[in-house]
Amino acid sequence: MTIARRALLGAATLLAAPALAQPGPTLRIGNQRGGLRSLIEASGAAEGLPYRIEWSEFPAAQPLLEALNADAVDLGTMGDLNFFSVFSSGAPITAISASRSDGASQAIVVRGDSAIRSVADLRGKRVAAARGGWTHYSLLAILHQAGIPFSDVRFSWLLPAEAALAFRTGEVDAWSVWEPYTSLEVLNFGARVLADARGLTPSASVLAVNNRALAARRDQLLDFVRRDARAWDWAQANRAVHAALTARIIRQPEPVLLRAYEVSQTRAVPLDEALIREFQQAVDQAHAWGVVPGRVDVARAVDPSFTRNLRA
Repeated sequence: MTIARRALLGAATLLAAPALAQPGPTLRIGNQRGGLRSLIEASGAAEGLPYRIEWSEFPAAQPLLEALNADAVDLGTMGDLNFFSVFSSGAPITAISASRSDGASQAIVVRGDSAIRSVADLRGKRVAAARGGWTHYSLLAILHQAGIPFSDVRFSWLLPAEAALAFRTGEVDAWSVWEPYTSLEVLNFGARVLADARGLTPSASVLAVNNRALAARRDQLLDFVRRDARAWDWAQANRAVHAALTARIIRQPEPVLLRAYEVSQTRAVPLDEALIREFQQAVDQAHAWGVVPGRVDVARAVDPSFTRNLRA
């Protein structure tokens, strides 16, 4: 590994799992804690891999996307707007598959003893969110739906670890967050869900690849997309088992993960024309609100061919 690549991976931990190691080609996959790797391993989707997986662990989507942009990893999964934000800056990346969660998986939470009882009560309050992604957009969409001018709310742009501390200590009044962080705050710290994003966002994630990998590793990528889809099918039918196995892998409380899976109801979906149109509408609005820095032609950012026959 070059010095430049080590620097780009930053806090990521490189893990070439012995159970997945196979001779031949390697796919370098970026993982966010509790995400893609635990799904693939818990579901058994990694059995019989004709290639080796080198996993890199990242604390959030932004550093994963930086590594993807720099060709330090071949592929990874992240929220749709995180992907489109980086794509809009000219990054050589392409989305090749998608999964969708229920809009309730994106929510604004307040502490259990908070006097905040409605979205209108957020006027003048400090709200934490991660800039440029799902819950940045969903926060603005929830405020917009309630008729609250964005200037009436004080935003604190924080990644989850910082936001959790600020939220629990009262430095911020509310937190716009996603699962499983929402379930952790509700079950373990007594938080309340103030509002969620049902009907307001696509609530989708994409599996994105560096364009060099797209050209050089198409067969491996197609195989992985199909395994990922089967893994989501398994997860939907086996939420309790998924939660139990993932809890062991990432050392998080099983009840938190089970609640998160039941709220999210995540499933693989085709990158078809209907989803592309939905993405375009959301990205256009996100650009108007300053969530996505540049205009995006979604059709140029995706390759729908990988999901035409998801279970083939």
